[in-house]
Amino acid sequence: MSKLQPTKFRSVAEMLDFIPGRERKIVEYLRALVFECIPECEEKLAYNVPFYYRHSRICYIWPASVPWGGIKEGVAIGFCRGHMLRDDMQYLEQGDRKEVCTKTFTAIRQIEPDVLKVYLFEAKDVDEKIRNS
Repeated sequence: MSKLQPTKFRSVAEMLDFIPGRERKIVEYLRALVFECIPECEEKLAYNVPFYYRHSRICYIWPASVPWGGIKEGVAIGFCRGHMLRDDMQYLEQGDRKEVCTKTFTAIRQIEPDVLKVYLFEAKDVDEKIRNS
């Protein structure tokens, strides 16, 4: 633990118990979408939030109540290789780190599952291409 991360979670379940109900519902919804689109992914805690892997890091879900992530409100889904995704709709936000792109939600009703699934499937394809290159 550090000043930036005053809490160290041992599991995703422990992290879910820590976050407020509204954020938890968003996280659970996003997790369900990730597992629907990438059922063979592995979920692991990194930086105190769930990351999703196959051959490499694909994406993560970061609630604002987990300190130091830079998320001020709501829950962000981040694509670790977001710079490699086609984003014709300009749906994703590019942060300070040029590779990672995110989308932040403050309510479940803001999530467009069909749109988000397109990005999740493409992120899975990018992960596969990296493995085969």
